[in-house]
Amino acid sequence: MSSEGARVLLVEDDSQLCTMLEEVLADEGYTVDVANDGQRGLHLGLTRAYEVLVLDRGLPVIEGLDLLGRLRGRGVLTPALILSALGNPADRVAGLDAGAEDYMSKPFDVDELAARLRALRRRGAAGAGPEDEVVRVGSRVLDVVGRRVTSADGSVVNLSERECSLLSLLARRPRQVFSRGDILDRVFDGSDDEGAVDTYVYYLRRKLGRGIVATVRGLGYRLGNE
Repeated sequence: MSSEGARVLLVEDDSQLCTMLEEVLADEGYTVDVANDGQRGLHLGLTRAYEVLVLDRGLPVIEGLDLLGRLRGRGVLTPALILSALGNPADRVAGLDAGAEDYMSKPFDVDELAARLRALRRRGAAGAGPEDEVVRVGSRVLDVVGRRVTSADGSVVNLSERECSLLSLLARRPRQVFSRGDILDRVFDGSDDEGAVDTYVYYLRRKLGRGIVATVRGLGYRLGNE
């Protein structure tokens, strides 16, 4: 599996190690976002989409396992690898119980790390399966293929392709906040016109009510609480 263009979140507070890891991952073809503390890692993890997470445990502000637990609690299911100096069996068990898919001890072999990340991405791709054709949106149901929303009273609202794609993205991860950049990447084919995101949010609200999409000030949008 090629890593070209795959996005990874690296949360590590050791600046020297962080620089080395960033270079290694970039050489593997990854696009790397770096956070040097748990708070920044949480912000990025909740507002951007990644294919894999690499997390240290001993992080400032929010400890690594707490960070992972918060991400999992907010519906972020991206495969995660814990990279830590804490390497005894009890530490590994704690990491896996917190929601990590893999755990490596420092010091580590760079080639093994790259291989484990490829394995995590394969596992995530295999487990994802085809996307559901029907997605629940609060009390309503979104038919992704038919591009229509059916309310509990049976009324139907038809959507355009872009409207449907945007609502589907938000509804599949209802607790995650998506930045305009992430929405552009995943709904608008990488366009850089952030105004288009706001326009289609407006269209959805006009058709389905203002509560269908919530604005998170300074961060982006998430599914609303109808």
